[in-house]
Amino acid sequence: MINRARWTGVDAAWLAALVVLGVAAMWSIWVEVFRTGLGSEEDSHILMAVPVAVWMVWIRRGRLRSCPPARSYWGLLLIAIGVAMERVGVMTAVEVARHLGAILVLLGGVTAVVGPAVVMVFLPAVVSLLFLLPVPGRVRQEIAVPLQEISAMVSEFVLNLFGFGVERLGNILTINGEQVAVAEACNGMRMVSALAIISFAFVFSVPMRHPVRLLLLLASPLVALLVNIVRLIPTVLFYGYMQKPTADLFHDLSGWAVLGLALVLLWGMLSLMRWMEIPIDPYPVARRERA
Repeated sequence: MINRARWTGVDAAWLAALVVLGVAAMWSIWVEVFRTGLGSEEDSHILMAVPVAVWMVWIRRGRLRSCPPARSYWGLLLIAIGVAMERVGVMTAVEVARHLGAILVLLGGVTAVVGPAVVMVFLPAVVSLLFLLPVPGRVRQEIAVPLQEISAMVSEFVLNLFGFGVERLGNILTINGEQVAVAEACNGMRMVSALAIISFAFVFSVPMRHPVRLLLLLASPLVALLVNIVRLIPTVLFYGYMQKPTADLFHDLSGWAVLGLALVLLWGMLSLMRWMEIPIDPYPVARRERA
């Protein structure tokens, strides 16, 4: 391992070169990854992974001054593991293994230039790259089906409470003679995937103690459920009383709106903990004594 006292233009050039080579070496897989994100609504969260990773690096850029680069052979090991995983993925037809192999090759190139210490400083950015992986179908069903059932039950209760006369059969809600499938109107898995990365970006963007971060991450499924229900109730009304093109437009626009609502809920939970005087800040702040 070769340590440097500070960052230089040579370091930046090596880093850029190895990133380009890492992407080029697995180019077909990277094209496949982003085609999956563009072509599958279930995996649309993939398109958010790189912007979130860049944001995680940007907000921590000041730490580079105290963390000089160090050439490391660990990067070569990561590249070798990535290539091996890609080969295993090809032989076993496991898509996730191939995509993870491409990520490890890219990460190995970065580690070879900057060293493990710098990578650990930007660990949230590294972890956010895992959102580039497609969600396996079995995992998707395990999460989506219960979420859809709960959303349908709560939506039926709320709509009947306000006198809209909704009937439910499984995940099918019938209103004004129109049947609305919860899986089609507001897909639970699609919301969970997108909201998971939104929650991750939030908790690692705002300074807070690690236990608080963990608490908010654990609460993110509840946030996903709440915003899914908030989206579903008006969506059912639109499909029941409006023309289908209008309902489809509302469905598409509300998908983006609930991401903002999720951020509001997360911020509200943080504000509530502050109001309850739960320690949030990572560093203690001296309080002035009142006269």
